[in-house]
Amino acid sequence: MLNIHNLSVSFGGEYLFEEIAFRLNPGDRVGLIGKNGAGKSTLLKLLAGDLAPDSGAIATDKETRIGFLRQDIDFEQGRTVLEEAHQAFTAIKSMELQLDAVNRQLAEREDYESEGYHQLMVDLNDLTHRYEILGGYHYQGETEKILKGLGFKRSDFDRQTDTFSGGWRMRLELAKLLLQQNDVLLLDEPTNHLDIESIIWLEQFLKQFGGAVVIVSHDKMFLDNVTNRTIEISLGRIYDYNQPYSKYLVLREEIREQQLNAQKNQEREIQQAERLIEKFRAKSSKASMAQSLIKKLDRMERIEVDAVDQSAMKVRFTVSVTPGKVVAEMQGLSKSYGDKKVLDDIELLLDRDSKVAFVGQNGQGKTTLARILVGELEYQGHLKMGHNVQIGYFAQNQAEYLDGKKTVLDTMIDAANEGNRTKVRDILGAFLFGGEDVHKQVRVLSGGERNRLALAKLLLQPFNVLVMDEPTNHLDIMSKNVLKEALRNFDGTLVLVSHDRDFLQGLTNKVYEFRDQKIREYLGDINYYLQERQAEDFRAIEKKTEAGKQKGIRKNTEKDYKDQKRLKSLKNQLSTVEGEISALEKTVSEIDYQLHMNYDQTIARDNFFEDYQEKKKDLETLMKRWEDLSLRLEKLRKEQAT
Repeated sequence: MLNIHNLSVSFGGEYLFEEIAFRLNPGDRVGLIGKNGAGKSTLLKLLAGDLAPDSGAIATDKETRIGFLRQDIDFEQGRTVLEEAHQAFTAIKSMELQLDAVNRQLAEREDYESEGYHQLMVDLNDLTHRYEILGGYHYQGETEKILKGLGFKRSDFDRQTDTFSGGWRMRLELAKLLLQQNDVLLLDEPTNHLDIESIIWLEQFLKQFGGAVVIVSHDKMFLDNVTNRTIEISLGRIYDYNQPYSKYLVLREEIREQQLNAQKNQEREIQQAERLIEKFRAKSSKASMAQSLIKKLDRMERIEVDAVDQSAMKVRFTVSVTPGKVVAEMQGLSKSYGDKKVLDDIELLLDRDSKVAFVGQNGQGKTTLARILVGELEYQGHLKMGHNVQIGYFAQNQAEYLDGKKTVLDTMIDAANEGNRTKVRDILGAFLFGGEDVHKQVRVLSGGERNRLALAKLLLQPFNVLVMDEPTNHLDIMSKNVLKEALRNFDGTLVLVSHDRDFLQGLTNKVYEFRDQKIREYLGDINYYLQERQAEDFRAIEKKTEAGKQKGIRKNTEKDYKDQKRLKSLKNQLSTVEGEISALEKTVSEIDYQLHMNYDQTIARDNFFEDYQEKKKDLETLMKRWEDLSLRLEKLRKEQAT
């Protein structure tokens, strides 16, 4: 289908990747991964024919149709959603015009017995047959099905495209791509603008797609659910395995471990041979043996270990000043856009140092309430901000506010003040903008690099309350983990808008779910929220919500107040202990790894064994605590069931 042979691309004299080769076959669903700036989007552009390589070739059959979901789109003004979606069917639309012309002539003419009239009938029959083969009688239904699957309502179909945000236009572009019946789909961050319900639908569509798919995404769950092959770009090379993302990581680490062991064995063999050579070289009776060993070493193919790019940004969010005990208080707060009410009579109290997650489907008001909180939107009702509150805000489209004509360095200098201007280069270095990278223009940066720059710029302002709306969009998986750790260590108040369960785990202690213009509070972390909704993940919640709409809302049985309070308390305690166990297990595993990799250096640390044993004892205590809480929780549930 597509054959990539010795492909090389360089920018500014440095290779992005060099002489890479792979083949795409029907049924391949490839997750294309790598750090921001590794060349993922560039490779997609090469496959789509938007860019030409420095060397190498991409071979494909002439009949192979390639569809590319680009990040930059431009719609023609004056079209409705339905009209724009129908642009996917150029051949069918052209044939409809021909059919209309033939039917109009047949209606106007009365020379039924003439040869010309007979030819029109033949043309009509031929066009109708070809129209049917192209799917002319089904494309409108298929269009509506895909638009609805991607979140559009029937009432949206006749709206002008320019009345929709960039995110919804991206959905429309994706709909057109899926309708075109391409042989190869190249998808650059397809889930960035989708809510969970639409992601579920897209997953099912791609699983059933018969052609080849190449996906650039930093959504681990999406990659695991869709892909059957992973290609990683790292340090100019590619690593290609027929496994989805999570299984690939395990497999690659196992292979690298085998390489390390094989390399160590080979090094021991080489050292032994070199000692013998040195020993035998001076003795004439052993000289031939020494020469034989030298030739053996020359012929030996040295084992190489796959290089791993361990560079990661360094983020630390510090609190500017201590605010009052109450950060923000909302009473009877409402918000409408024209006739559409998004939020109705909201009551919310945000305490100092609280860690809050806003979750729910797109369009339910999460971003709206975040923008009201930071003072970007007007509203009805009451909002009182606390004493000494300083808010740092990372918007969902933060990177779009950057000036593409400025350099990375100028962007930071212009945002800095007298107190932190001298620290600009240090901050950029912490976000992996070093050397000549600081002189790049913003417009040439990848989506992830722009997000990193926007995060770096955020550090130039003082804040004690941090509001972040989908901060992980475009960030590579390693950068997401670094950001998560920085937020976990942030001592101020945190409000996170996200649909990424993996990212939210361990970051928040309170969840607000947005639904039907209201918010509902859950006094626990994201795992507690999911338990309360009796679902394993957000996808299951969306499926359950849809089932609830079809079957009707079930009546909740009245339960004893005191038992409910005890149940909630036990769940909260259990969730907290599980989080502590997970963090401590990770710490112990890291120490075990350090012992394995560099035993002597690790044990040389002060009080190493005492600290190590203490952590293992703490872990044992937590496990006993978890077991006790689980038994108490199970017992209470059985009592309530009887």
